[in-house]
Amino acid sequence: MKVPDIKVPPPGPNARKVITRDNRLIATSTKTSPLVVKRAHGSVVEDVDGNLYIDFTCAVSVTNVGHTHPAVVDAVKEQLDAFTHFAGTDFFYDIQTKLAERLADLTPGDRPKKVFFANSGTEANEAAIKLARYHTGRQLFLAFLRAFHGRTMGSLSLTASKAVHRARFAPTMPGAVHVPYAYCFRCPYKLTYPSCDLYCANIIEDLYMKTVAPPEDLAAVFFEPIQGEGGYVVPPPGWVERIEKITKDAGALLVADEVQTGMGRTGKLFAVEHTKAVPDVITLAKALGSGIPVSATVFDARLDFGTQGAHSNTFGGNPIACAAALAVLDVIQKEGLLENARRLGDRMHHRLEEMKEKHEVMGDNRGVGLMRATEFVTDRTTNAPAPKVRDKIVQEALQNGLILLPAGTSTIRYIPALNIPDELLDAGLNILEASIRKIAA
Repeated sequence: MKVPDIKVPPPGPNARKVITRDNRLIATSTKTSPLVVKRAHGSVVEDVDGNLYIDFTCAVSVTNVGHTHPAVVDAVKEQLDAFTHFAGTDFFYDIQTKLAERLADLTPGDRPKKVFFANSGTEANEAAIKLARYHTGRQLFLAFLRAFHGRTMGSLSLTASKAVHRARFAPTMPGAVHVPYAYCFRCPYKLTYPSCDLYCANIIEDLYMKTVAPPEDLAAVFFEPIQGEGGYVVPPPGWVERIEKITKDAGALLVADEVQTGMGRTGKLFAVEHTKAVPDVITLAKALGSGIPVSATVFDARLDFGTQGAHSNTFGGNPIACAAALAVLDVIQKEGLLENARRLGDRMHHRLEEMKEKHEVMGDNRGVGLMRATEFVTDRTTNAPAPKVRDKIVQEALQNGLILLPAGTSTIRYIPALNIPDELLDAGLNILEASIRKIAA
């Protein structure tokens, strides 16, 4: 099978028909590509016109083990034959307990833990918000500019990646204070690491806690170990540990949002494992179910609500979702995908750095494991963002058989499956470079 194989320039006639119907009926969301998927296996996607593409998106970091992995499909089919739903919030079934045991054992921290299951990342973060308020009795939250924690009204109050997410929805949940993230390529304080001495972290205590975020009122600090929608921003060494100490000194909870960074994406099962920090709460979703909606809020057992009815839902811990998640964890372990993510991540980074030497529009390559990105600029003197160039590269790549996704202001994120074959990774990077060369010219 030849991959990629573009028989009809996308969107083809069949795709255009679907897009027309979709635009008439589906609520406006975040569609960024005219791709209309018919089937997907591994790292190969076929559209409704018979075009074959290499996938560098994993359906927004969801199918980390590849599309329709046989072990996940088999686990889902087996559970379908047993029962599809029985409200794990109100009744008991073993497969939910097994998944909770696995997650409690695998997440950082040698202590008793508990798990709350839901269906999406925003719900996992909503549960974390409620845990923090319920346990601490405090009302304030600290989050970071360019953060993305979801779009429901509670988690939206913590989200600050793009104005469009918040426009016309004010007021959101009160009590959220935002501070700049450790974005070294565009330091808001115009400083340079390491001579900055982590100023962007220290200023939280030196200024924010003395003005708008009194530590005695702070319930929790929410952070992404690597910012996702904000542009795949990787903080410098020591920053996460400094944030942890500031949080603990304030008597607040540290919440790590691993919705996009988790499940092996960075070469560790959880991105926070690249640091010494141990969060009180970790939120998971996306790749946990490999396309079957499931999320988890994993927390120190001492934080449990302890009162029936304080928080619940209908579909959290759905048995089919639990079966998928257990299969995903098995695949990551049995197929050595953490090591593979590190190996392929190094391969990708080396190639991207070679491209950067030849193409001035590539301002910054960054990432960990197979969570990587390029930020595009108009020139390297000012590093002014180049969102139009970025968007044209994404479009050009699709025309040649590579599926990409934007992030941040002018960034392309590269999130292929952790088991993508070397030859497909290289072929995708070839298309990427050809697209950059054409658009930059």
